[in-house]
Amino acid sequence: MTSPTWTSADEPEAPPISAIGWMRVLYRGLMMGTYIFGGLVALLLVRLIEKPIYRAKRPFTPKITQSVCRFAFWVLGMRLEVIGTPMQGGGAAVANHTSWLDIFALNAFDDIYFVAKSEVANWPVIGWLARATGTQFIVRDRTQALAHTHMLQTRLRHGHRLLFFPEGTSTDGRRVLPFKPTLFQSLLAPEISDKIFIQAITLVFHAPVGQDPRFYGWWGDSNLTSHLLKALAIKRHGSVQVVYHDAVASNTFSDRKAMARHLEAQVASALPWKTDL
Repeated sequence: MTSPTWTSADEPEAPPISAIGWMRVLYRGLMMGTYIFGGLVALLLVRLIEKPIYRAKRPFTPKITQSVCRFAFWVLGMRLEVIGTPMQGGGAAVANHTSWLDIFALNAFDDIYFVAKSEVANWPVIGWLARATGTQFIVRDRTQALAHTHMLQTRLRHGHRLLFFPEGTSTDGRRVLPFKPTLFQSLLAPEISDKIFIQAITLVFHAPVGQDPRFYGWWGDSNLTSHLLKALAIKRHGSVQVVYHDAVASNTFSDRKAMARHLEAQVASALPWKTDL
């Protein structure tokens, strides 16, 4: 996950929170917080048994993560629709990035591990959860590119499915920014390229009735706390569609830039607003 750096001149203001809205913040926050931290404790306990037996593989703990994420959508009253079929087994996945809600939507029905910038590991709460669920952290430094490639290839060899946000930032959810090709290099190593498949995923957020179409977007100067409060306070939520595209073999592509262009086009193809921008 990344923090918002993409900017827009017409970023909408968050709707004011009413007294009833603050009550929703309280009870929804308590329910989600209790379940999330309860799930984290359960995950760590299961991992104590899972790790000595299965080492890097995680056959059971991702199911706990899925349960937590589905519960979060239930608490919010936000509909989650899955279109297509998640790829099975190890490999890679890429998706457009709208907000922190992406993490919950992508984890709700799929065993995946995120690739995130190293700063996320130090974020309160989110950093703890990211480490516990097997997120791979990377340092944004070109001198570390080779080390990153080796780390990612090790995870892929263990059968993990790693998910990247190639845009490098979150947006208003109504567009796809150019995919940065750097991390795709790790998928083209000769010793694994004939075994690795990559799946593009499109996240399509539909705002609550009467709200700005970019309601779920997190970008520019958006604050994580205020964005979370907005999501907890609103009476009726909209929905999110998770669209799984056909997976493609890594060795289909001649280089990382060709791979990035193809996957970017796949992700953009399922956004219903792409012709309006």
